Amino acid sequence: MLDENRLFPSDSAARSVAAKLYETARKLPIISPHGHTDPRWFAEDKAFPNPSALFITPDHYVFRMLYSQGVSLESLGVPQVDGKESSDPREVWRIFAKHYYLFRGTPTRLWLDYAFEKQFGLKDRLSPDNADAYYDIIDKALQTPAFRPRALYKQFNIEVLSTTDTPLDTLEFHKAIKESGWKARILPTFRPDSVIDAEYAGFIQNIEKLGAISGEHIGTFKGYLNALRNRRAFFKSMGATATDHGHLTALTADLDAGAAEALYQRILSGKSSPEDQQLFQAQMLTEMAGMSVEDGFTMQLHPGSVRNHNKLVYEKFGRDKGADMPSPTEYVRALRPLLDKYGNDTRLTFILFTLDETTFSRELAPLAGHYPALRLGPPWWFHDSPEGMMRFREQATETAGFYNTVGFNDDTRAFLSIPARHDVARRIDCAFLGRLVAEGRLDEDEAFEVIEDLTVNLVRKAYKL
Repeated sequence: MLDENRLFPSDSAARSVAAKLYETARKLPIISPHGHTDPRWFAEDKAFPNPSALFITPDHYVFRMLYSQGVSLESLGVPQVDGKESSDPREVWRIFAKHYYLFRGTPTRLWLDYAFEKQFGLKDRLSPDNADAYYDIIDKALQTPAFRPRALYKQFNIEVLSTTDTPLDTLEFHKAIKESGWKARILPTFRPDSVIDAEYAGFIQNIEKLGAISGEHIGTFKGYLNALRNRRAFFKSMGATATDHGHLTALTADLDAGAAEALYQRILSGKSSPEDQQLFQAQMLTEMAGMSVEDGFTMQLHPGSVRNHNKLVYEKFGRDKGADMPSPTEYVRALRPLLDKYGNDTRLTFILFTLDETTFSRELAPLAGHYPALRLGPPWWFHDSPEGMMRFREQATETAGFYNTVGFNDDTRAFLSIPARHDVARRIDCAFLGRLVAEGRLDEDEAFEVIEDLTVNLVRKAYKL
């Protein structure tokens, strides 16, 4: 059973303030400006097939932990590149329940326990003994209208939910949602990695598809940029307000027209060097910032992840299967070319994320605490945890304050974890503010203003929602 005071300070004075703040925060709507849920769910509004397909198969937080202890991805029903997906969902659930102890002390455990209790009334801890009972209760609930995607969206009090989409996406499901008359806001996000990262599988073919779908001539750098502008305009017409970029580094560049054209031709030849590929990504971050000044899109950068570290898993199961690993990231020098050009332009909102926590107080907070265009994204991925969130507040607030941050986003593929993740973030923010009040560093009336800002106001402003 969930502890009502979970994650609040142990100090009684700070805990009392945190609990009062939480009574305000918990009632506010969920704004999810960055994530990876499937728009098809909301377009078709079909029942989720079974508990394993909802909780285990799409969630790399879950199956990467099981895999680390020798549980095969095949046994968990994770789809393979060749299309194989043959595991019995009830048996997948039993394997999950047998290994539930692995999640002790992790944020995943907090999210799962929250979903089990709040959404299905399951208060006993999941175990091999009650695995089948859990499965049957959840499976029965999923067949009811109350657990269809649109009904859950309303039940979760979601105000906005953004997906992540490539420039080659037709956004057919977003279009179907709009045409259905359903009033919810499911917004696409422009993620151009597949046509910017020369190491991306099928990169040259993706460039060709970009030209075909945009009607632009991609044989020149100017034509390529116009093709991207074309797709950005299409995304904007479908409700998008943001772009997202998943580069390995935060490196930026500002080449002159001739050098940029020559670099693009080397990239397009398919024979470019690793140095060329890195420089091209650096140049394209600056180009994307310029386009955001033009069209008003908020720009997000998620660097520092070495993608698909496990070659065997990548070859058999494809991308995003829990094998991406954090890497040290430098920001101050890397971002300077872009910031020299656009960092003082108040028309740009550029949100920086990191997997390298050592940069918060040393680089990111000072940068965001100076440049008008910069904001700090919340703790992401491996740091989307109570400890990571508290470290972020402690390291970033002293230099960047609260108002150079952008609230919380859940970055999830697991739909039912969304309210749980936002609940954890709200509790940690309440705990941090409660401590400031108890220590005489913040007045209580200010804390109530700040918690509302951190929960809804900053994210609405940053993402133009």
